[in-house]
Amino acid sequence: MNEEVFEAVNDVFQRGEPAALVTIIRTQGSTPQRVGAKMLVFADGRMIGTIGGGCYENDAFWKARRALETRRPLVARYELADDIAEESGLICGGQMEVYIEPLEASPHLYLVGAGHVALELGRLAAPAGFRVHVIDDREKFSNAERFPDAVEVAVDDIPTWLENTDFPSTAYAVILTRGHRHDLDALRALAPRPLRYLGLIGSKAKVARLHDALREAGVTIASPERLHAPVGLDIGAVTPQEIAVSILAELIAVKYGKLEAGSVEAAAEAAVKPLRWSPPVAGTAAERPDGETVSNGAAAPAAIIGGR
Repeated sequence: MNEEVFEAVNDVFQRGEPAALVTIIRTQGSTPQRVGAKMLVFADGRMIGTIGGGCYENDAFWKARRALETRRPLVARYELADDIAEESGLICGGQMEVYIEPLEASPHLYLVGAGHVALELGRLAAPAGFRVHVIDDREKFSNAERFPDAVEVAVDDIPTWLENTDFPSTAYAVILTRGHRHDLDALRALAPRPLRYLGLIGSKAKVARLHDALREAGVTIASPERLHAPVGLDIGAVTPQEIAVSILAELIAVKYGKLEAGSVEAAAEAAVKPLRWSPPVAGTAAERPDGETVSNGAAAPAAIIGGR
């Protein structure tokens, strides 16, 4: 039975389609399935495999759908002798724990424009685990020599190529074209798509003008909370290399849920923060990185100061 699930998991990674894997990790007493039984749940409600059926499987199904939204794993516990078992007719008298793990292949990153910043971002993003696609209408810029690690390098009319391309809902796209008109054409093509991330390079004034142009054209942004414009984290970047680092940092933050979708105001309170930490000054109480509060008024345990 799990063979079918494993084949489906392989397809998930090949297609880049998100799904959640539900696995029985502990049983006690009588249960309808053994440890290791698996079920794969897709965002559209499809299921492959089973962990035994009944109401608890239905509950695990909905928890898996939720895990796909939050992109965070969880453990669910079930008592098969309680009401949930009685409703399903599975009076087993046992206990069961399942691990629900959202699966996601290496994300696809579409660089719309192949100029200086795109070149540097492509160099950084591929080793960081992104499947890089590049589109530009200039063969001089969009070619395999400049982007050797990209899975796709296209030379075409940008809005036409974007309109004819199927983007997975987990895709990331960054608009880095050479001018406002091309930016607007790309934004008009991508705005209606339900992307995980849509970034646009430029100043706040440029972003405002493009928003006005979209409204005048009657174009609705499918996920306005996922539009990052101006693109990147505010690290004071100036050069193309620095700007690429700023953009990649934001992509990674979104990938790991450290920069959740939301309003601009919410973004200001995002979980992205420096890792900076200093050891406490002697004579003061401070919190260690592991969360334990220690006082420097007394000798620290050997494990803290290095010990023997």
